[in-house]
Order: sequence, then C-alpha cells, then structure tokens
Amino acid sequence: MIDIKVPTVGESISEVTLVKWLKNDGDYVDRDEVIAELESEKATFEVNAEKAGVLKTVGKEGDTLNIGDTVAQIDETAAKPEGKEEDPEEKEKGEKEKGQGAGERGQGEKGQGEREKGQGERVQGEVKATPVASAIIADKKVDPKQIQASGINGKILKDDVLSAIENPGRRPGIPAFGRNDRKEKMSNLRRTVGRRLVEAKNTTAMLTTFNEVDMGRIMAIRSGNKEKFKEQHSVNLGFMSFFVKACCYALQEWPAVNAYIDGENIVYHDYCDISIAVSAPKGLVVPVIRNAESLSMAGIEKKVVELATKARESKLTMEEMQGGTFTLTNGGVFGSLMSTPIINIPQSAILGMHKIEERAVVIDGQIVARPMMYLALSYDHRIIDGRESVSFLVRVKELLENPELLLFGKDPLKALLEL
Repeated sequence: MIDIKVPTVGESISEVTLVKWLKNDGDYVDRDEVIAELESEKATFEVNAEKAGVLKTVGKEGDTLNIGDTVAQIDETAAKPEGKEEDPEEKEKGEKEKGQGAGERGQGEKGQGEREKGQGERVQGEVKATPVASAIIADKKVDPKQIQASGINGKILKDDVLSAIENPGRRPGIPAFGRNDRKEKMSNLRRTVGRRLVEAKNTTAMLTTFNEVDMGRIMAIRSGNKEKFKEQHSVNLGFMSFFVKACCYALQEWPAVNAYIDGENIVYHDYCDISIAVSAPKGLVVPVIRNAESLSMAGIEKKVVELATKARESKLTMEEMQGGTFTLTNGGVFGSLMSTPIINIPQSAILGMHKIEERAVVIDGQIVARPMMYLALSYDHRIIDGRESVSFLVRVKELLENPELLLFGKDPLKALLEL
C-alpha cells in the first residue's frame, strides 16, 4: 500500500478541506490520475495518484485534514482490470455502428412508444403522463418541465398538473412557502475571507473618499475600436485596462497609496502589482497582475481574462494570489451604485468601481445627461493622509475622462515641451 498524503501548499497553511472525491473507493486508477480535490484557505488544488493501482479512500468529503495526513491509499500490487481502456479504433468503430443503427432503434422506440400509449400512458418528448394529465397539459399549455411528477417511474399525474397550475412559477420539488433550515460547513476560503475582512476593519484606520467620473470618452473609444482591437489582439477591450492604466500612473505620483505598514516601517513599491477582486464560485479571490505599469492595454486585458477564468475554474495558484500592492474591485457588474470597499490587507488602499448610470450633470452651464460612475477609495489613514487620497482619486478621474493622457501620463503637448 502507498499512502497519498496532503501536500504542503504554503508556508502559512496547516490544514485543508477534502472537497470532493473524483474517484470512488475500490476504483483502479492510473499513475498521475486526479483522485480528489482539496481546498486550502486560499485556493483549490487537485491530488494525483502517485502510482497505478486500486484506490482506498481514507478521508471523507468535508473532512478537515492537516498537512501530511493520509488522504488515500493505493494498492499498487493489484492487477489492472481487463478492458479498462478502450482501443481508439474499436471506439470509433462502435460509434459508427451506433450511428448506423440509430434509425432502426428510432423505429423500435417509436413502436414501443405506441405500445406504451396503448397501455394507457401518453409520452410527451421525454415526459411521461397519464391520459388525463396529458390532456390538461395540452389544454392549459403547461410546461411539463415545471411539473413535479409523483407517479411511478416519474409519471405525471392529474394532481401534479393541477398543483403546477395553482402555483405558477414555482420550481418543481420546492415548496411554495417553506420553513426549512439547512446548515453547511464554511469552506476554508470563506473562513479566511471573513477573518481577513474583520482584521482589516479592526487593525486599520480605514476611511473612504468618493468621486465620480464621466465615462463618455472611454465608452466612445471602446465602441469605435472594439472590433479592430479584438481582431488585432484576440481579446475584448474592457473597462478594466483603462482603470488599471490610470491607477498605475496615479500610484507612481502618490507612492503612499501604493505602500504598506510593516511594524514601525513603511514599505514603498517602485512597481504596481494590481490585485483584481474576482467573485469565484467558492468565494472572493484576489489574483494579482504583476508589473501592471509595464503592460499594454491588450496585455492587461489578456491577464484579466486569464486570471478571471482560472478563478471561476478554481485553478488559481498560490503565487497568483499572493502579493499585490493595490486592489481594484468592480461592484458595478452586479449593479452596485455605491459602496465602501474594505482594504485588502496588508495593502493600504482599494478602489471601488460601480455601475455606469446616466445622470443629469452641468457642463458649461447646461444640464446634460452623461454616463457617470461613482468611484470609492478606501484607505488606511495611518499611512495615507487626506491630501494623498483625494489627490490620487482626482488624478484617476482626470486620466479616465481624458484617455489620451494614459499614453504618457500627461498632456502630449506638455510632454513635448517638458512642462
């Protein structure tokens, strides 16, 4: 027997949760085949079989395991079952035969369906119903998928249809007015997110300043160039690249916003590692775009797509989530009009983006409708004063409302004249 143990996944991580078995107890597994999925406080990762053999599961789904604990065992002396792997040529041949026999089976199934109808059961697609229920479904034009079948072998009865009619819009199997409670164990990731957010509130002198930005110029640039941009760079032109670029210039002008406190010292960064808050299936994760200040617009967009995809698929590595000097979070994708984001410690500031909404604003003495977005900068007042925080946000606003400034960080004419 070979023991498969929980691997070391980070210096500060001492335990993980066994999320799911991908192979069952007693299955024969090949070497390097994925057998289980584990979750640490920061990421989800897979466990592979170190040898080929019969799997013996030790841990149970939901168990909390320490680093080095045995999660499974493999009997490498077990013989490989015959026919475990199907020969590709045989598989292709079988698929062809399956296609050739489809018509015959279809005729046979049709005949079988007619016989079933003759026995007093009507079939609608894949939904079976009694004659009375079928008649009501047709008369009232009820979607069979919205009916909870209670008959034998999933057959829809008369009362099932009447219940669906009396409770329109109710999902099958869900009581219209339920008082059920259910308890679920918090994942390591969710516990860690909660702990860090509380720690940020309790250990920083957090304050939030607000401003608003006219997104009209950026929206026009995206609308006029999105097709050419995608054709040239194979990625969509989104808002995030504009915000990342603007923040990188502003962070270099106001370095305190890009710094953090380490004991009695302040650590400043000559680079911009921008953390992007992403809502993943198992909770909030914050992957990092390294050296964002040196990336092009297309480079930023590609990195955002790469990290967001990995986050949704729970494939982010520890390295991709560690570090970061400043965070961007976009609540606008969920419809948020205004919020006060919480600092991603040990960082000292976070910028919250929100929903773009047409509002009446005054321009040159005239009231006009413009696509406006509220921006919120939460910052640690221990290291960032009001002057730095407000000036940083005003600079970001200026860069976003005048996107041509993102090329040099200043007006091209002033750059030419070195003003």
